Amino acid sequence: MPDYDVLIIGAGLSGVGLACHLATDSPTTRVGILERRQAVGGTWDLFRYPGIRSDADMFTFGYDFRPWHSLKTLADGPSIQKYIDDTAREHGVRQKIRFGIRTTSARWSSERQLWTVLAVDVDTGEPRSFTCRFLVSCTGYYSQDEGYLPEFPGRERYQGIFIHPQKWPEGLDYKGKRVLVIGSGATAVTLVPAMAEEAAHVTMLQRSPSYVITVPGEDKLTGLLRRILPAEWAYGFARHRNIWLQRAIFKASKRWPEQVRGLLLKGVRKQLGDSVDMRHFTPTYMPWDERLCAVPDGDLFKVLREGKASVVTDHIETFTETGIQLESGEHLDADIVIAATGLKLQVFGGTDLYLDEQKVAINERMTYKGVMSEGLPNVGFIFGYTNAPWTLKADLSSKYLCRLINHMRSHNLSVVVPQSPEGERQTASIMGDSMQSGYVQRGNAVLPRQGRSLPWRVTNDLKIDRDMLLNQPIEDTALSFRPA
Repeated sequence: MPDYDVLIIGAGLSGVGLACHLATDSPTTRVGILERRQAVGGTWDLFRYPGIRSDADMFTFGYDFRPWHSLKTLADGPSIQKYIDDTAREHGVRQKIRFGIRTTSARWSSERQLWTVLAVDVDTGEPRSFTCRFLVSCTGYYSQDEGYLPEFPGRERYQGIFIHPQKWPEGLDYKGKRVLVIGSGATAVTLVPAMAEEAAHVTMLQRSPSYVITVPGEDKLTGLLRRILPAEWAYGFARHRNIWLQRAIFKASKRWPEQVRGLLLKGVRKQLGDSVDMRHFTPTYMPWDERLCAVPDGDLFKVLREGKASVVTDHIETFTETGIQLESGEHLDADIVIAATGLKLQVFGGTDLYLDEQKVAINERMTYKGVMSEGLPNVGFIFGYTNAPWTLKADLSSKYLCRLINHMRSHNLSVVVPQSPEGERQTASIMGDSMQSGYVQRGNAVLPRQGRSLPWRVTNDLKIDRDMLLNQPIEDTALSFRPA
């Protein structure tokens, strides 16, 4: 008898969500969770930089089974971490978590028909071992050990404070300091307004602009509906409305890119007025070739208009003792430099997988319905959307895994292996080849592949995925089952 029927790696948004779904839809399944940190929350416990918040509205970013009961549109990190922790407690999941356990490898035994997961106690360094019938990775797609950091010429010369947001130093005092933020993505546009109120000045240095859109800080319509309707109805309406809006914007961006581009730039121009040159917010690519950056109540544009922050579009020639020399000849003085340069991608949280004694190269295998991997027995993973809130896909994937596990139990099946036909594999990773974001391009060599057709192709389409994961029969020609 293994230690667990299902062993989940990671107690973040995805891991807690899956465990809650299993507690509801498959209550007799023995579930365990391994978490390397000492708290629930994953990303939302790891990142501590000023202003940390969601980049998607919370009505759709929250779980489908536990609505986000607040009017705040983009929630701060501590609130999201508390939401995940409260969810785990309410569904009896927290007592299933083993904290401070870092997994190193997982080996499948064909003879025993189970996985053995080797791990290390983070505090003591002592080895740990766990067995399970079904292994699920809920570790996301980036390394928690370090962020992505390009090679900056002359960085060793710089005498000030240099930080990557993933390793934010506790108690950093930036009051009255000159702060330079390198980057133009979601982290950068969050840091600039959050630090501008206390810093002497904050400069955002970008190689190229991103699309930045303003969203309301609070959902006033839902607040109004909550006064006249039951709260569950009001929040349910907000969730369905926002899902529809997000899908509509994405599809419109792909069908009418020039028109959507014009609308987005018009919105920025209205926010900035004549205070900032529009070239700093006019990307060369089309909307949704990279993710859109959302700012609540235009907070980024506000500090730019007030002169508390500024934007520079240029390339770095070299670091100096006191800041950064740009290729244009301009020098930016800085007491603190923050490299908001993105994530270092990784799968399975860095855990090595073995089939008996053979090591598995995940990046050479396709995904099945975006939830399993070809040729791997009894392995699942939760991987959310890149063009919509992560949790929408995570909830669907969790429900599918519950359906699969219940089906196997009811039919006395012990092993399931996705098997793909010849010639199905494509070069694109599960993030696809339509997104031009730097982290997507870097991840192409690390992430699993996808195929040319369903169920091996990743759709990033809620309607298609809902039908494929929730309605279609569990048994199909791509799955090979073995009896206990």
